[in-house]
Amino acid sequence: MASSGTGPRRVTIDDVARTAGVSRQTVSRALNDKSEIGDATKQRVLDAATALGYRPSRFARGLVRQDTNSVGLVIPDLLNPFFTEVAAAALDAARARGWHVVVYDTGDRMEEERGTLEVIASQVDAVVGYLSHPEEEIAKLTRGLPVVLIDREHHTERFSAIRIDGEEGVHAAIRYLVESGHRRIGMLDHAGRSEPSVRHEWFVGAMTACGLDAGSVSRADQSVDGGENALNELLAAHPDVTAVFTFNDIIAIGALRAARRLGREVPKDLAVIGFDGLRLGELVEPPLTTVALDTPSLGALAVDQAARLLTGSGSLSPDELVVTAQLRRRASA
Repeated sequence: MASSGTGPRRVTIDDVARTAGVSRQTVSRALNDKSEIGDATKQRVLDAATALGYRPSRFARGLVRQDTNSVGLVIPDLLNPFFTEVAAAALDAARARGWHVVVYDTGDRMEEERGTLEVIASQVDAVVGYLSHPEEEIAKLTRGLPVVLIDREHHTERFSAIRIDGEEGVHAAIRYLVESGHRRIGMLDHAGRSEPSVRHEWFVGAMTACGLDAGSVSRADQSVDGGENALNELLAAHPDVTAVFTFNDIIAIGALRAARRLGREVPKDLAVIGFDGLRLGELVEPPLTTVALDTPSLGALAVDQAARLLTGSGSLSPDELVVTAQLRRRASA
């Protein structure tokens, strides 16, 4: 989606007034349930506000009253250190602006995410985070709030997005494994969705570019235990695998544990490469080779983009809001 230069525009009280055919003072009276206007007029204003997705701006009122502004940060799993690092960076960026951040953990469950979005509109001025519902559903549930999506593209006008591009990093990781002599390379993909992840697509593309078959894949829950179980399944079905690329570092750390219990020395008998670049990866033995993201930049960008949407100062286009990943070589591969 190309940027128009002005970015998404929040629906204003003037938009509601024009649609309802009344003055902005009448809109204000209707929204505040004042008695000075008739029921039919009030209902016409409320219907127009609902149709336009208008929500009175707590942020704009805060500019006058110096209230503290709030952002809702939606995270799939705070027990996953990657999301904890992103949240910490977002909190730091918000603190620098004098904002409050309300953190919501959805447990990576669609029904929990929906429940969060149903209550969030009355509590914050903007929503930032990892959301899996279709955009039209998010727009309906957030009722006019600016929304910044992390790790996905967007098509809704008042939304923005920060896209993660790890394709080149994954290609570099697979090339490195091939140059190290590996030909039987598998992947431990994320089991949370029915379809393969985009990281799996990058993996397949990288394998093809190196002249190899797509490789063997096992699905893993996003946990250390999930990584251990998935590697056990992969090696039971394909004992000739000598290297694995994993959906994220937490799964990779589980794979390291499984390899050790299976008597496979890393990286001599099995090379392991993760994705994310967690600080935790430096503390395991051997230290984890990974396709690393700049997680502080990811969290800070999200808050910065929320500020742009709230103030109406314009928006970066999705193509500009990209966080890339690079191969970080350590001892596990």
